[in-house]
Amino acid sequence: MSADPDVDALVVRVADALRARGTSMATAESCTGGMVAAACTSLAGSSDWFERGVVTYSNAAKTELLGVPVELIAHRGAVSAEVARAMAAGALAQSPASFTVAITGIAGPGGGSVDKPVGTVWLATAARDGGAQATLLNAPGDRDAVRRRSVVRALELLLARVEATPLARR
Repeated sequence: MSADPDVDALVVRVADALRARGTSMATAESCTGGMVAAACTSLAGSSDWFERGVVTYSNAAKTELLGVPVELIAHRGAVSAEVARAMAAGALAQSPASFTVAITGIAGPGGGSVDKPVGTVWLATAARDGGAQATLLNAPGDRDAVRRRSVVRALELLLARVEATPLARR
């Protein structure tokens, strides 16, 4: 698995929760560049519950692959609650997964502004049985620290969303 025991433990918990419900997940990642998908697929047997991951680093990719409206990005910015929710919803629409998690942010060292400094990350989860929910993360540190914290928080949010879903009746 990965070199991070916190991430590894979260992946195992996500896997167990998804398997218990007979469901799967997908990811839509920007600033983490596929790190959540990589963490998930580092666990043997992940094909049972991990459907797919898409890295949409550019705004064009967010629009082309996830259906995020160009106007939304123009008006709210790529790093916003609205775009994170649209990314999560788009990943859900483009896959058979039951749950998705999306991440868009500014990992640094450049790219920040007064309104959106380095470390500003929006995460969103979406589920087939409900809408998309966004959460703001203000992650301190350098690029690696921001990306690592974003992966941990994404897995935490996804786990909470999955665990809030009742187990399937058998």
